[in-house]
Amino acid sequence: MLRSMSDLKGYTIGATDGEIGHVTDFLFDDLRWTIRYLVVETGSWLMSRKVLISPFSLLQADWEHKRLPVRITREAVKNSPDIDTNKPVSRQHEVQYADYYGYPYYWGGDGLWGDSLYYPVMASPPGLGPEALAQVRTEVAGVYARAERTLHQNDDPHLRSCQAVIGYHLEASDGDIGHVKSMLVEEDTWAIRYLVLDTSNWWLGHQLLIPPDWVSDIRWNDSRVSVNLTRQAIQESPRFDSSSELNRQQELDLYRHYERPNYWEQERVRRPEIL
Repeated sequence: MLRSMSDLKGYTIGATDGEIGHVTDFLFDDLRWTIRYLVVETGSWLMSRKVLISPFSLLQADWEHKRLPVRITREAVKNSPDIDTNKPVSRQHEVQYADYYGYPYYWGGDGLWGDSLYYPVMASPPGLGPEALAQVRTEVAGVYARAERTLHQNDDPHLRSCQAVIGYHLEASDGDIGHVKSMLVEEDTWAIRYLVLDTSNWWLGHQLLIPPDWVSDIRWNDSRVSVNLTRQAIQESPRFDSSSELNRQQELDLYRHYERPNYWEQERVRRPEIL
């Protein structure tokens, strides 16, 4: 299911021994367009320190009460590596963070989350017997080894603030067409599947969807996102109603309009064992 990033902002993060704080932002990598960390304001219990929470920490979400439980304690968060969320997060910071919590390196493979067989919410799949659990641990150890070998091949983690991208102008191949209003995030994988485009300043105030894979350029200096699509093609695309849940048929209609392959079929080819 897809969730609006704007709606997820403000969710409570609940540790196993109490509340940690509230989500204020998300950090995504602009290569795979996947959220790597939730930025959490801890409040007075930790002197209003902002901390990073990996999706690997998450348990089953309580959507009704807008609460995201995590499998870690407040004490663990308190003693976690101190990362200044107001500055770029380096790969070295990420290694320290992953090692502290014992998480796989997400950049160690071709999948959305490296070579791990499990997406974040499946990181500790329930009901595993001793043999299956041992196999998972062996596979995770392999992930670490491969990641260590490739660790310095790309030291730029390409992490960006989702909140900073909201409001960016979207530039079609023949002119401006709208601005980024929100993002739709897949709750199982934490992949950003769509940019929500608001055309209110250009064309009748419709909301439309653009898959981030179609983004050809992001100009951080002048807050612009470019796509190789014409304004007419975007204007004639299916409308998006943010008040109702997006279904698979609506997604299919969008991809058929643009005559482009959809993400779930592409990923099924690349990663059949987890889809």
